[in-house]
Amino acid sequence: MKCPFCSYEESKVIDSRPTDEGERIRRRRECMKCGKRFTTYEIIESVPILVIKRDKSREVFDPAKLLNSMLRACDKRSVPIDVLETAVTDIEQALQNSLDREVTSKQIGELAMEKLKEIDEVAYVRFASVYRQFKDISTFKEELNKLLEGKSSGK
Repeated sequence: MKCPFCSYEESKVIDSRPTDEGERIRRRRECMKCGKRFTTYEIIESVPILVIKRDKSREVFDPAKLLNSMLRACDKRSVPIDVLETAVTDIEQALQNSLDREVTSKQIGELAMEKLKEIDEVAYVRFASVYRQFKDISTFKEELNKLLEGKSSGK
């Protein structure tokens, strides 16, 4: 952090405290060269993730939308909502950590299916049937066979 008085590039933090309900951090600094004190503010930069949909349109990633689709897949299943909320948070975190600012709906769907496969197999198949848009019973059967093969091989 450059000193506003002498432009020296090193300073030490004397005091830090959250402001604006934890949205920013106020730091009191002291220049290592001239000894003058100044205040800086840190904010968390949140860069939105854009979802590229099948029709090539783009929209901002909405975790609530993903949660709702996973809830529909878990309808009448004994899956606690907090488990799904954790899964959505994990997916969102994976997207943020990927450093890609644009992701396809396909990538999000694959991540959701991975999570649902761990949580509830019936919900996984329901989600996959809508997400992958099974054309007929044979493609649905193929997906079920993949699931059964994975179980028999110990996955």
